[in-house]
Amino acid sequence: MLTPKRSKFRKSHKGHLAGQSKGGNEVSFGDFGMQVMEPGWITARQIEAARVAISRQVKKLGKIYVRIFPDHPFTKKPAETRMGTGKGGVEGWVAVVKPGRVIFEVEGVTEDIARTAFTRALHKLPIRTRLISREPIL
Repeated sequence: MLTPKRSKFRKSHKGHLAGQSKGGNEVSFGDFGMQVMEPGWITARQIEAARVAISRQVKKLGKIYVRIFPDHPFTKKPAETRMGTGKGGVEGWVAVVKPGRVIFEVEGVTEDIARTAFTRALHKLPIRTRLISREPIL
């Protein structure tokens, strides 16, 4: 699973998900990309599940690029705990994504293979996505 090797602070604020993606919103490395259409958190487990789904479809024909990294810690308090006593412990790591962000790219495959691979991957993710390409799709 993806986790940072080290971080400056153990716990962080929730943050806000308003607005569009500041960068990483076009296909840079591959031929086709998977672009996020709504804001949300994607956990390290979801990223890995989607990556495996894409790699099973692409096989050895193409190359996969993962453009996000889960560097934001989220906390959770134990079940049946009374209010107060501070913030809960770090439960896992998430990548914060905003609309327009490209999260996966593939290279060296046809549009049909890329479409089926990204369709399999989107079922593993909690947000809506779409297929985009470096050149406009006709």
